[in-house]
Amino acid sequence: MYAVIETGGKQYRVEVGTELEIELLEAAPGESVAFDRVLLIADGETASIGRPVVENASVSAEVLRRDRGEKLISFKYRPKARSRVKKGHRQELLVVRISDIVLDGKSAADEVAKAEERRLTERQRLEEAARRQAAQDAALAAKLAADKPAKAKATDDADAKSTSGATKTTAKTAAKTAAKDAKAGATKKVSTTSSKADTTESKAKSTTSSTKAKAGDTSKTSGTTKSSKD
Repeated sequence: MYAVIETGGKQYRVEVGTELEIELLEAAPGESVAFDRVLLIADGETASIGRPVVENASVSAEVLRRDRGEKLISFKYRPKARSRVKKGHRQELLVVRISDIVLDGKSAADEVAKAEERRLTERQRLEEAARRQAAQDAALAAKLAADKPAKAKATDDADAKSTSGATKTTAKTAAKTAAKDAKAGATKKVSTTSSKADTTESKAKSTTSSTKAKAGDTSKTSGTTKSSKD
């Protein structure tokens, strides 16, 4: 809801909480002033237009402080008369904050207060949800921190078991390899001995055959000699 008011010969568009500078009024800081010349009040899609002012409407404001406007220079010059007049001026102002807009008993300040209460309630609800989430996160972090040493110990035990198993497997493999090598060496020795025996037997047979052949040749020679003599 907003309103258009007239004061000090000027018009202002105001809402609840608006701060503005108006012409000086007889009011001290902290006091409340009311503006009866309300030209228009709009609430959502409805608007009340005054002719010239809106009936049963008023705008109240709280005086914050007195102030002075920017300095204005007034210079008056008269030609051919050697007249030069220079003056400065700072307007006295009153700084106010709009506290309420009322139309037919309906207060804009009450609506703003209800909206602020709803906003605060929503904010409190969100803060409470955030606190609950933070507590759950802290509990989960503590649980994970407590479970971490146990998991680390279990992992170390598993690594130790796997290392021991790997060592045993390596030892077994090395033993099997050594046994295979020993067996292969024994087989090779037996094969070599057998080959040597066969070679010796072959040499013996060859020698015997050569001896028999020489004996046959000798007997033949003897027979031939006897025949010649006869």
